Amino acid sequence: MRTLVLSLLWAVASLHGQNATEAGRFHVEHPTLLNLGFEWSIRGDANRNASVAVKFRAVGEGAWREAMPLLRIGGERVFRAREHLEYVVPDAFAGSILNLQPGTEYECQFQLTDPDGTSGEAAHTVKVKTRVEPQASTQGRTLHVYPPDHKGERLEPNFASVMEAYYGAGLGDWSVVWERRAKAGDTILVHTGLYKPERFNYVDPMMTPFDGTMSLTLKGTPDKPISIKAAGDGEVIFDGDGNHCLFDVTASEYLLFDGIVIRNTDVGIMAGQKEVLGAVGLTVKNCRFENVGFGVWTEYAGSRDFYIADNLFLGRLDRFRLIGWTGPLWASAGPFGSHAMSSYYAVKVYGPGHVIAHNAIAYFHDAIGISTYGTPEKDPERRASSIDIYNNDMHASGDDFVETDGGVHNVRVFNNRGVNAAHGGYSSQPVFGGPVYFIRNIAYHVPGGAILKFSAKPAGIFVFHNTLIGEHVAGDPTSNVHYRNNLILGRDTPDRGILVFPNATEAYSSDYNGYRPNRGVKDQYRFLAPKKGEVRYEHKPEDWQKFSTLAALAAATGQETHSREIDYDIFVKLAPPDPAKRHAMYHAMDLNFDLRPGGKAVDAGVAIPTVNEDFTGKAPDLGALEVGKPVPHYGPRWLNWRPFYR
Repeated sequence: MRTLVLSLLWAVASLHGQNATEAGRFHVEHPTLLNLGFEWSIRGDANRNASVAVKFRAVGEGAWREAMPLLRIGGERVFRAREHLEYVVPDAFAGSILNLQPGTEYECQFQLTDPDGTSGEAAHTVKVKTRVEPQASTQGRTLHVYPPDHKGERLEPNFASVMEAYYGAGLGDWSVVWERRAKAGDTILVHTGLYKPERFNYVDPMMTPFDGTMSLTLKGTPDKPISIKAAGDGEVIFDGDGNHCLFDVTASEYLLFDGIVIRNTDVGIMAGQKEVLGAVGLTVKNCRFENVGFGVWTEYAGSRDFYIADNLFLGRLDRFRLIGWTGPLWASAGPFGSHAMSSYYAVKVYGPGHVIAHNAIAYFHDAIGISTYGTPEKDPERRASSIDIYNNDMHASGDDFVETDGGVHNVRVFNNRGVNAAHGGYSSQPVFGGPVYFIRNIAYHVPGGAILKFSAKPAGIFVFHNTLIGEHVAGDPTSNVHYRNNLILGRDTPDRGILVFPNATEAYSSDYNGYRPNRGVKDQYRFLAPKKGEVRYEHKPEDWQKFSTLAALAAATGQETHSREIDYDIFVKLAPPDPAKRHAMYHAMDLNFDLRPGGKAVDAGVAIPTVNEDFTGKAPDLGALEVGKPVPHYGPRWLNWRPFYR
């Protein structure tokens, strides 16, 4: 009955709705270092034939460049009955201008057209400047911190702890008397040593009695952050001694951590709680997190513009076995039929403008995630939008590598490498309109089967140029999902095909991909789509179309007409993971995802503006790596960094 009602509503809207497009609010999202995001509300366009062309250029340049058109969104339902979530995506266009230069001002031009006519302001030209990497200020004071057991010279002014330098805090009851506060632009330079709270000592020299938590609430500015930075004279180690939270920065603005070690705590940096408070402009870079349950964490919608980069996060999960969490599949692993939740996420965020880049992450339930926040707030400044997740190196996740599950608009996941995830590689469950971009990511050994976990009815996803070693079998109907130039290679998993492509609306497309079917499986490709004019989120087994070959799928559906079936000989040297060894651990240093020149994946793709315009040869290659181009640098940009997980 629900399916019938939805189909009737869709049909009525198409017949009697306003086909002309009325332009509404145009919103420029928070810029990141490399990308710009936009959202344009509309009314009308019931027949969905309007479009928005995008051009851009750096200020001062003469020639305009073409970008991808904005994605038409609206009307898609995102729902999950168990949590009583039901959200209808508002009518709009949204999208990003990709692969820009940091610290550069761009002129961006948007033109709305509709054969049925437009009203309102149908063109916009805006100037937006990309951000630069946050740095400690040179305009404030330098406050030196030495550990209590330091012997030798002490530079002035000097302090016995971060809390004393930051607040002028005292011991015991006086630890909350903050009369000499750091100012915007100040740098707290922490000298080598071990900083460990004596949590049950009333006069703890770290000035954090009982709970061992350092609560940091002061406000810097974008140009003058308050910085807590290693002095460079040796390791600076903050040891939580098994406490729950080491740094609580939920009320801070523009606080910068650089070059420190955080270890032996449940939560390294707590940065926001939903509907309470959250940090703004937090920077965490060049740091090392060891034996932590959570690295950096905010659930607050008003948290914005974080920069989490070049860090190493080491969790507490099993170093030697890959263990998931869904009961019977992992029953041999432990008392819960799964791994114990000793480490959850390395990084989890909500709000606009975050950058999570060049981190190395291992032994967490999930490596990186957006908060599964639920219904997005109406204020565009309080949504998970314009978030960049790139060049991260992820190993041994008990669930997924990257979760975009609460994303709203312009979440960009690109140039990441993930090896060993028990259940899902890259996840969208759900996305509230999108677009979410998955571009040039690598995934290897995902025995749970969802190399792309698209469930809870996500809406608005671009999947371009990914190399995915495993099957794409997520079965929830999706809306507005578009695939180009991907490689998806099966592992000869018994009774599992290579592709499941379920669609709830008429907005979908897939072409120019390479698939390696699983041997001995009849139904390699499963396809689901509603009839013209219908919207169908519920389906019966007989609704599925099943195909044994890619050619049969293409002939019946009109999708994948330029795609091809391939095998592992497209690579210089790469073998699939063994599907019989669910707990196995593979290592990035042993894997080579380079394409073999002249193979079936070379020059087999299609050009996409701002995504692959620098291709070599006659056309873009399939997958994450282009022949003749350098392999992206995954993980921290420290000198001589390479994966060492063994």
